[in-house]
Amino acid sequence: MTITITAFERSPDRGRGLARDMRVRWALEEVGQPYEVRLVSFKAMREPAHLALQPFGQIPTYEDGALALFESGAIILHIAEHYPGLLPDDANARARAIAWIFAAVSTMEPVIVDRETARFQEGKEPWYEERLAYVHERIRKRLGELSARLGTADWLDGDFSAGDLQMISVLLRLEGSPLLEEYPNLCAYIARGQLRPAYKRAFEAQKAVFLAISAGGQ
Repeated sequence: MTITITAFERSPDRGRGLARDMRVRWALEEVGQPYEVRLVSFKAMREPAHLALQPFGQIPTYEDGALALFESGAIILHIAEHYPGLLPDDANARARAIAWIFAAVSTMEPVIVDRETARFQEGKEPWYEERLAYVHERIRKRLGELSARLGTADWLDGDFSAGDLQMISVLLRLEGSPLLEEYPNLCAYIARGQLRPAYKRAFEAQKAVFLAISAGGQ
């Protein structure tokens, strides 16, 4: 059976490749696995059929035969473990690559998403500017630590891996931000990921959904 993933019917990212189905698309493109995409509306995401796959009413989900998964990190780890191309053969290097998947979603992403929460949900509060300054300092701390670890290397640990895929996907949420531009090696790191043919294919596939909706005037 062909792998099926879910994605937003109307993505809030407006085709910029930031929705989390992009990460799964990219992983599948890297390992050369065909897949189908089932678009879901915000209404459908709260209905029983989708909640049976994703109990929190989010995307993406992943279905392959009898297997159904949710959470992009878990999906990418599953893909990387079952198809060659995203994890090293050496056991220790493999474990380190997996650790970077978790670092991306557990250490880096929460502080970055906190910035988005502050901007879109708390912007009218009287304490917003003070809160945002605090969030920015937390982000700088994490970016500084990641920048120091990456140094002049192309990737986080040897060759490109699922850890890099997940980390770059998270960092892209800061694209165009002065915060990210303070770390030239991280900007170059992201650019290397975006130059990968698999990334380009995944990006164009996700963007095509937005363009189709826009062209239809829906």
